[in-house]
Amino acid sequence: MHELTVRGLVLEAEDVLTVELAGTRLPAWTPGAHVDLVVGDGTVRQYSLCGTPDATSLTVAVRHEPAGRGGSDWVHRTLRPGDRVTVRAVRNHFALEDAGDYVLIAGGVGITPLLPMAERLAAGDRPWRLVCIGRSAARMPFRQRIEALGPHTTIHETAVDGRPAIDGLLDGTGLVYVCGPVTLIEAVRAALDARGQGERLRAEHFRAPDDAEAAEPGAFTLRLERSGLDLAVPAGRSALDVVIEAGVGVHRDCEEGICGSCETKVLAGAVDHRDHVLTARERAANSCMMLCVSRAAGPRLVLDL
Repeated sequence: MHELTVRGLVLEAEDVLTVELAGTRLPAWTPGAHVDLVVGDGTVRQYSLCGTPDATSLTVAVRHEPAGRGGSDWVHRTLRPGDRVTVRAVRNHFALEDAGDYVLIAGGVGITPLLPMAERLAAGDRPWRLVCIGRSAARMPFRQRIEALGPHTTIHETAVDGRPAIDGLLDGTGLVYVCGPVTLIEAVRAALDARGQGERLRAEHFRAPDDAEAAEPGAFTLRLERSGLDLAVPAGRSALDVVIEAGVGVHRDCEEGICGSCETKVLAGAVDHRDHVLTARERAANSCMMLCVSRAAGPRLVLDL
């Protein structure tokens, strides 16, 4: 846990507020990371870090979504400079991996994890491009920082230019990082799959797709090795619910398989992965799972809990 102070609030774009948090002992982070921020009612929301890793503060950008789950409304309506907030952890399931070249594609406020990546890549010698897609200039945060990166960046205002042809953005053989609306992520995924290059994709979801595949209804057994417990997970209940009900401490945040907070090491058994965090390679390794959405592919799983 880190108790931090709100140092500054800036309306970065229409409905997008940047929050600068300061403290004496800040957690270290790398581009692509997000923080678990405890909001007013005690629940936890995840926000991508969009400052610079060597800064003396942490910065997040929050788009106001009045119909959302309450976190953004609390940030926009309640937070004031000088307020104390709790940051529970910094996590990174979207880190820059080694590649020959990079394409970064941001949709709207999806620029937040990608901008530190672009600034890191700009200091190196690998080829890279940043493509920012937004409805209008007024709704696109960090325009000055983006434009400062020079000819490596392209900005598409869809109200003026229309939507770009996704396939035309994907030249190269390196990794493609995308963050933004589910429709954008799925369009990039489809274009890469059509090229036979699905393994290039690295995606960060802000929310699970509306048509996300439901977990299989079958029951299975969990063995919690360190706790010495055998738990039955019935049809229609998540492994996370059952583990917490048994009194075993596991973080419970998004419950949609997008934040990675409930990631748990798997010691034995095959996992039916239903999350939006792990890469295809990580899923194939079968070494961890997100308890909130994933289930056993067989009758039993053994977990390091």
